[in-house]
Amino acid sequence: MRYASITERLADLGSGKWAIHIEARRMADAGIQVIELTIGEPDVRPDPALLDECARAMYAGRTRYSNGRGEPSVVDALVEKYRKRRSGMTERNILCFPGTQTALFSVMLGLVDRDDEVLVGDPFYATYEGVIAASGARMVPVPLKSEKHFHLQATDLALAVTPRSRVVVLNTPHNPTGAVLTAAEIVAIGEVCKRHDLWIVCDEVYEELIFDKAFASPFDEPALAERTIVVSSISKSHAAPGFRSGWAVGPAEFCDRLLPISETMLFGVQPFIADMTAMALTQPFGTASVMRANYERRAKMMAEGLDHDGTLKPIMPEGGMFIVVDVSGTGLNGLEFAKRLLDEKHVAVMPGASFGAQATNFIRVSLTVDDQQLAIATDRMVDLASVLHRQRHQLRKAAV
Repeated sequence: MRYASITERLADLGSGKWAIHIEARRMADAGIQVIELTIGEPDVRPDPALLDECARAMYAGRTRYSNGRGEPSVVDALVEKYRKRRSGMTERNILCFPGTQTALFSVMLGLVDRDDEVLVGDPFYATYEGVIAASGARMVPVPLKSEKHFHLQATDLALAVTPRSRVVVLNTPHNPTGAVLTAAEIVAIGEVCKRHDLWIVCDEVYEELIFDKAFASPFDEPALAERTIVVSSISKSHAAPGFRSGWAVGPAEFCDRLLPISETMLFGVQPFIADMTAMALTQPFGTASVMRANYERRAKMMAEGLDHDGTLKPIMPEGGMFIVVDVSGTGLNGLEFAKRLLDEKHVAVMPGASFGAQATNFIRVSLTVDDQQLAIATDRMVDLASVLHRQRHQLRKAAV
């Protein structure tokens, strides 16, 4: 039988990147106690008021079809949210989607065609490659260097641009590294984009989880307004990943052109979830501040605990819910270390290779378990690293 070419393009870009996570869940189902530090699921619950609103809306009959752009209450809330950052926002600048992932997928379909190029900082969030490949375009990785704290450098971006380049994907705060771009860095990146007439798609899902820096975005730069599209959701800000409620915000012409694509694929989000989202966007909730404090404290705790003898090298994030650790001092790459850690110590982390070539020697550790569990996991990582360090030393000594 024949299949569409998209099935080939995406054949290796699905759940395979989460193989360690899937195996950890299998072990847990078999009764093995595993400390799961793989995916970014907040360890706090959504505010009860949001859950009550969602339930109220369902019982009130808010279970019918919606429209393609989004329920008016959410669209209005998003207009007000982004009008605080840029004047002139209207409903024509907004499109609602079931989560950031769907927004990214649709946006890429609207911006690139087969053989176009999309520039993405490497490391990158694991699904970006598949979202780009689905459109037929090609992802071009731009190295994010650890010595630059994984901040995209405008000079590196400029070197990667070709006549086929169409889009730059930014993610700030960054997953997996927690890097937060500065306003000056964004201006410099924007100059490259203006020079080569590139779109900027900025994933800002971790906007409210920055530790001690100011949030900056190309959306807030007037000179970049005509070429910037923001995607985000309530998944991280309100600890509601399972509700799948996100959006895209961009130039009115872009949103008008993208609307038929969204309508063809989805034709609307769930009204009862939209009511909850409108509440989340218009009323003050302390969920993000609680998570932000937890993740910063845990990141510092893990960084201090892992920095034992130099074998493991954690890099303190500037935001988000993860910390990346260079494990090359053990003699293993990130995937090899993650497999050993799961098999021998029953701690599940993500191998850096799931996030691109630049992260091959890293692991990504989720900070979404309580402090006690994280401390146990830290000790187990140090124990494994010490064993590997001794084995490596003995091999070197025997070789001499």
